Amino acid sequence: MSSTPEVYLDAASSERLHPAARDTLVAALERGYADPRRLHRAGRDARLLLDNARAVVADALGVHPDEVGFTSSGTDAVHRGLLGLTAATGRDGIVHSAVEHSAVLHAAAWRPSPATTSIGVDATGRVDLVALAAAAAAPGVGAVALQAANQEVGTLQPVDEAALPDGVPLLVDAAAAVGHVPLPRRWSVLTASAHKWGGPAGIGVLVVRRGTRWTQPFPGDDGLEELGGFPNVPAALAAAAALQAVLAERDEVTARQFGQVATIRAAAAALPDTEVVGAAEARLPHLVTFSCLYVGGDEIVDELARRGFGVASGSACTASTLEPSHVLAAMGALTHGNVRVSLTRETTDEQVAAFCAALGEAVTAIRERAGL
Repeated sequence: MSSTPEVYLDAASSERLHPAARDTLVAALERGYADPRRLHRAGRDARLLLDNARAVVADALGVHPDEVGFTSSGTDAVHRGLLGLTAATGRDGIVHSAVEHSAVLHAAAWRPSPATTSIGVDATGRVDLVALAAAAAAPGVGAVALQAANQEVGTLQPVDEAALPDGVPLLVDAAAAVGHVPLPRRWSVLTASAHKWGGPAGIGVLVVRRGTRWTQPFPGDDGLEELGGFPNVPAALAAAAALQAVLAERDEVTARQFGQVATIRAAAAALPDTEVVGAAEARLPHLVTFSCLYVGGDEIVDELARRGFGVASGSACTASTLEPSHVLAAMGALTHGNVRVSLTRETTDEQVAAFCAALGEAVTAIRERAGL
């Protein structure tokens, strides 16, 4: 085991807390403790902070503050957003791509409908737009869900090219995309998760455009002001500060990361019996996934950890259950021996070069132990 600090390469699971978020969180803890629904001074102070957080997030996403709500997580935002659309339309059918986050799949299965349809993708993970539009036009469909970018392989979805019928709203899960790439413009509901962009964990974002038919699908008051009970005001403000800072530095960071990931893609592709999956160009700048024959993904993760690199294997949503990745299966890719590498905003070229060398050593060592 290396004695040097581990190089963290799992930002797609959770990015390190941005310095802007850390500083804001500490300051907000002193002022944002009270119930923002109360009329006393401390409550009004908390309300001011919460409104400021909502305004900053709205400005960053190019929407109105009254369209923004904070939830307890990105998963919570997806559930509320998607089920709120079907509740408002009175139609339970949900059309979604086969590679959506498990939050979408679980929401679709929670209220089963004959009109619920999973749409296939090509070998890069890009959805079949013709099939998506046809399924969306079927009777009983209350919403369509299409992610901005895939959380496992990084492929960007052609959201703005989707030709959906009038009256069928679109939810875009932007958790993997916010802070990394420009977001789609055509959507009814958008969801995101603060810890993916360097904000604190436990803060999701639910954006409902004005004019969209949406209602609170769970017990509680309707509207976006009070989703899920007592709001975490300091965390919401810290999430807003991180998002503002990340967008200010995005062009420089993503240009560097795109080149770094290209280096890793080339190194992985050069290994015998290894397949790099996902789109080569229309992708997230910081993420790459590859699969190695004759090698277990957990073995590669362990071997790389011994060499000082922290990466992920399996589905971001199912790794703990040891289930094969539904994303890779939908793409027709190898579901065994897969590794996801996702760079932080601080990852250096030197760390990437060292990782590429360690990757070759790790895969070779595992195969030699197996007599391959």
